[in-house]
Amino acid sequence: MTMTAKFILVVALVLSIAIPFGAYLLSEKKKGNFKASVIANSFFFFGTLLIAHVLLFTGTASAADGSAAASVDGWRYLAAALSTGLSCIGGGIAVASAASAALGAMSEDSSIMGKALIFVALAEGIALYGLIVSFSILG
Repeated sequence: MTMTAKFILVVALVLSIAIPFGAYLLSEKKKGNFKASVIANSFFFFGTLLIAHVLLFTGTASAADGSAAASVDGWRYLAAALSTGLSCIGGGIAVASAASAALGAMSEDSSIMGKALIFVALAEGIALYGLIVSFSILG
């Protein structure tokens, strides 16, 4: 990979974060622009993935070269990282909602602590499922 390709990739990665959230922070109406910011960030993120795929995984592939196996391994690692990361983010959001509701309910009636802990544990299980999926992808 040439130096210009590395530079283009680094600039694309930085811009994929800076442009949408910079526009979100500079906007007057922060409630309505969050959705547009997330859509723009997703567009730039997947565009950067496409650029990385074109720059890193192009070329001729032969049986003795092994570059096709490296391409498949790269996508496997990316899939494992995304399954773990996104499930942990989802689990964190679910635990935040369930735990705050459980604490509010337990402050009124302390006899429901067991039921409340079950809901918090079920929300935490989402992250564990993502970790299991990433192990099955890598294994």
